[in-house]
Amino acid sequence: MQSLIKRAKPAKAVKADPAPSRWAWRMQRLMLTPTFLFGLRIGVPFSLALIAGTVYLADDLRRNQIAQTYTDLRASIEQRPEFMVKLMAIDGVQDGLASDVRAAVPIEFPISSFDLDLPAMRMAILDLPGVKQASLRVKPGGLLQVDVQPRIPVAVWRTEDGLALIDLEGSFIGGLDHRNDRADLPLVVGEAANVSVTEALDLQRVAAPLGDRLRGFVRMGARRWDVVLDREQRILLPEAGGIQALERVIALEGAQEVLTRDVARVDMRLAQRPTVQMNKEATQEWWRIRQLSGQ
Repeated sequence: MQSLIKRAKPAKAVKADPAPSRWAWRMQRLMLTPTFLFGLRIGVPFSLALIAGTVYLADDLRRNQIAQTYTDLRASIEQRPEFMVKLMAIDGVQDGLASDVRAAVPIEFPISSFDLDLPAMRMAILDLPGVKQASLRVKPGGLLQVDVQPRIPVAVWRTEDGLALIDLEGSFIGGLDHRNDRADLPLVVGEAANVSVTEALDLQRVAAPLGDRLRGFVRMGARRWDVVLDREQRILLPEAGGIQALERVIALEGAQEVLTRDVARVDMRLAQRPTVQMNKEATQEWWRIRQLSGQ
């Protein structure tokens, strides 16, 4: 019996399989996925915080307390002395336009700089007829600096509504009661005369030798100019080359005193055939002399 026990071989112990289970392997693979890690690290805390915040803010009293705290904190910062604006300075314009600028942006000082809508104020100033450009900024010391570039009148435009001052771009600046109020500026008349005001100014420089005889410029059909002189004389200029045509008339005046005579119109619309029209009295006198000569 003992010999049989000695001859029996001991049973070998079964070793455990080191490989993970299928579910463990899938979990390990899932933990290595960037999207899952991002959701675990960011998404879960965010969701928990969102749920907690939603539950906390579900109470109206708590929401009102938070809003009031924010309002008080913002007001305490905005009303600090270093953010208060006490004065407004306007540079670049005269008294009349400066008053219009102040009226366009009525402000009660002192006021916090946070309460100033500078872009809207700038647009309100640019809407003024006499303003070309404007800039606003808050300077240290509580000063609102307003720099205005005014429109410079270069001509008087006569329309059906009356007299108006216009700048070099033809933009309206303001009304004018009497022509003599700005006798230093040329007078332009007619449809779209303001659009071609630069050409009218060039004609004025050419017509400078005529002196006080020059009365103004009339835009005909929005195409060409008539130069109006005293004694109801007119110089009819062509659509193109009006300056050169006027220079020819000025040269004729200097050489032969054409405009000094009883001439009603000098028509330069046809460069190859300029014509001169006498006034009514001169024409009648010419016919009378011709009839007498015929007798």
